[in-house]
Amino acid sequence: MRPRLFSHLLPLLLLGLCAGPVHSQATHALPPSVQEAMKSARLPLDALSVVVWPVQADSARLAYLAELPRNPASLMKLVTTTAALDMLGPAFTWRTPVFMEGQLSDGVLQGNLYLQGSGDPRLGVEQLWLLMRRIQALGIRQIQGDIVLDRSLFSMPTPDPGSFDGEPLRPYNATPDALLINFKSLRLQFVPDPAHQVARVHIEPPLAGLAWPTTVPLDNADCSDYRGGLKADFQQPLYISFAGTYPQSCGEKTWSVAYIDPAQFAARAVHGMWLQLGGQLNGAVRDGLVPAGAQPVLLHESPTLAEVVRDINKFSNNVMADQLFLTLGAQQRGRGHASEAAEVVHTWWRERLPLASAPGLDKGSGLSRDARVSAQSLAALLKWAWAQGFMPELVSSLPITGVDGTLKRSKSTALAHLKTGSLRDVMGIAGYVDAANGQRHVLVAIVNHAHANQARPVMDALIDWTAGKDNR
Repeated sequence: MRPRLFSHLLPLLLLGLCAGPVHSQATHALPPSVQEAMKSARLPLDALSVVVWPVQADSARLAYLAELPRNPASLMKLVTTTAALDMLGPAFTWRTPVFMEGQLSDGVLQGNLYLQGSGDPRLGVEQLWLLMRRIQALGIRQIQGDIVLDRSLFSMPTPDPGSFDGEPLRPYNATPDALLINFKSLRLQFVPDPAHQVARVHIEPPLAGLAWPTTVPLDNADCSDYRGGLKADFQQPLYISFAGTYPQSCGEKTWSVAYIDPAQFAARAVHGMWLQLGGQLNGAVRDGLVPAGAQPVLLHESPTLAEVVRDINKFSNNVMADQLFLTLGAQQRGRGHASEAAEVVHTWWRERLPLASAPGLDKGSGLSRDARVSAQSLAALLKWAWAQGFMPELVSSLPITGVDGTLKRSKSTALAHLKTGSLRDVMGIAGYVDAANGQRHVLVAIVNHAHANQARPVMDALIDWTAGKDNR
């Protein structure tokens, strides 16, 4: 299936055609084992684009339909994370400042407390707990005014989390936020208590006003569809119900669900955590702006970019990638807007890779039907990145075949670090493969077709051929 091209991406595609071929010495025929795998998967050969390129060589070993723009799905995260490592540096951190307004006396703040979002992708339950504890360590126990959340750093329209695939409760559909807390998702924990024939239910973070039954009945069913068996209802913002049962055979399970009212998640999470830690609030938790000239009383610092990139690429975390994408716009242009972030990435690309066609991207995660990039461009990016000082951080962020992340199910026995990408009609891999002769290769493969979800054996065949485990 040749993906349709969108008019707003045509200038980028024309730029790519003008850049000229990079793989002039490459073989243009697919290996027999890959052709066989394509046939078994009922995929036409023209659904696949491939580049195999030794990192120390001037030309590729294999380039098949390499210049054709494809939808890369999550392979686009390689563009976002590589650009960020280069522009921001592996040691970059997000800092969330806290401001006080008014006088503090005997544990009572006679005014407002402000939290200013910096785009931190890793502000989870544990980090929120620590932030609230640090605020209380300042001597604040009661706030007479409001807790004000400044989320103005990112500028974007009010999103519909279900617009992509109609699944608004899936955490991967969470949308970016300057003050993103726990990916706007609830973490439900079920712990069987056989003595009382119930499973105990615990939910984090503690959202102010949210109620739920603390137990559900146990049953003797198998654990294959425990979520369906619970018959959970998440449609009420302030009440979660379970009309079903929980299988005792499941043991302890954790289920993450996106909150039904994402616009209110941050306010309810901050309010709930403050109250859980014994704090008092006479006012409300609301959105607003930090007063001009205010100085922070403390800063909450995120893990380093290198650690965040590892989470993004190992586990293909969409909202973290989109947070990072908007951060690039905010750092370079002062505002986190998708169009400005895309311009920042395109400008960076033209400076670093002037001979490779620039990607057409509208967000950093690749969770898009419109994104386009060629296998040739991704290969050029990875080959360039191999020579950079941040290369170890990038490579270590990629899943390892058969070991971890999104490559844990790979059947290949080769040693490879590869990002995966999959959407409806899309499957791909991109990264580095160690060959038996000691060489390391860049491998990029993208399938765009209605049967793309059957292409996993094709990817394994390409990994094995690149590594020299298949000499056909």
